[in-house]
Amino acid sequence: MTLGLPRRRFISGLAASAFSSCLLTNNLTLLNAGTASSSPSADRWKAGIAKRVITPETSVWLAGYGSKRAPDGRLHDLWMKAIALEDQSGNRVVLITSDFQGVPKIMSDRVFKKAEEQFHLTRSQIMFTFSHNHCGPRLGDDLIDYYLVDEAQEKLVAEYTDLMVERTIELIGEALNNLAPASLQFGDGKTTFAVNRRNNREADIPDLLAKGTPLVGPVDHSVPVITVTRDDGSLSAVLFGYACHPTTLSFMTWCGDYPGFAQLEIEKNHPGTTAMFVNTCGGDQNPLPRRTVELCEKYGHMLAVAVEDVLRKPLKPISPGIKTAFEMIDLQYLNVVSREELMMLVNDSNELKARWAKRLLAKLNAGEQFKDSYSYPIHAWQLGKETLFIGMGAETVVDYALRFKSEYGEGTWVMGYADDMISYIPSRRVWEEGGYEGGSNLYEYGRPAFRWAGDIEDRIAASVHKLVKQVKE
Repeated sequence: MTLGLPRRRFISGLAASAFSSCLLTNNLTLLNAGTASSSPSADRWKAGIAKRVITPETSVWLAGYGSKRAPDGRLHDLWMKAIALEDQSGNRVVLITSDFQGVPKIMSDRVFKKAEEQFHLTRSQIMFTFSHNHCGPRLGDDLIDYYLVDEAQEKLVAEYTDLMVERTIELIGEALNNLAPASLQFGDGKTTFAVNRRNNREADIPDLLAKGTPLVGPVDHSVPVITVTRDDGSLSAVLFGYACHPTTLSFMTWCGDYPGFAQLEIEKNHPGTTAMFVNTCGGDQNPLPRRTVELCEKYGHMLAVAVEDVLRKPLKPISPGIKTAFEMIDLQYLNVVSREELMMLVNDSNELKARWAKRLLAKLNAGEQFKDSYSYPIHAWQLGKETLFIGMGAETVVDYALRFKSEYGEGTWVMGYADDMISYIPSRRVWEEGGYEGGSNLYEYGRPAFRWAGDIEDRIAASVHKLVKQVKE
């Protein structure tokens, strides 16, 4: 494929000019890692890493954007990766990262069930995250009403989803089999390409940036980093996060968007290292401006540079120890849609809304009753005394990360896009403002309601506070 090659050479030239500094970065990182691994408690951690290519070999459509998106090629491969951790007492966790747009409950529940049967891992011990990449494949019933598809396409999606369930279980097993002595360290960097899309019109961004006019609205530009190093000082894995939609690109070519380019650059700079990306709370954040491969590579490079900046500095060790807590809570709908409302929408000019109405009417006609809430997954992991992971389902807006990091302090990671691609998850502020992320758009995700109840943040925060208290006791 020739798509984007001249631009990639341009970006590669920029990266090459910085390669010598990256070699210095490697040396400094290994020096830090060697120092950390000599500490008395470092060998009490065990870590295992595994990864799988997940690029479809069939014509499963690309997910997102609500239109027919048959693949036309591959810019680079898509990946699913896993890190397994074990402490000195034998407690284990597995974190999965992936280039999927969204993992639906009907897929992740199968993975959790199989993982418990085969590896005796409970739901609290696994987080299945997805980058929300819009150049990745459809899965299961995620965004089920979004696409006008035929039976053949649905069969391809079902087959691919089944395959990914098996690949995920293989991945978990391999990561567990690869457990070996390691030390963990953490640090925090920064990069600034994420823009609050609710407060800045996309069309205005280039002019505002050219004039140096400050952009407005809440953002989280932090780049949290955790490294896994072996007893010989080798860097085994780099886990990093950022709060921003991977929607730089909207074409029909398989690609990991900016997180994909960032991971490739980090792995090139550190041969033998696995780079893993998590989307923290980027539900209302976009990479702007966007829509070119050159910009996508630029943002990936900016993120990789932020990670390298962290690796050049002294990292803080994470002491051994794992505590986990998990809960499914009920998020209430404001109102469940009625039969009468659905009947009025079956011929709506909005084709997505009409498909949604017809599908839900068929459910009612079959005798199904709609629940007034949706079960929402929340995790808390305490790693040592230094690092707290808070994992939440779906597209959490940035307010959640800002709130919980403020409440729990240094070493807190707040991740959305875990376990289930449900919908946007607004904070109270966003709910009151309305708009796309906080308003009456739940039908786009297939939910039997237009909007969440206004206490959504209160319910989530109450659960987070309870779970965090459990893992910190």
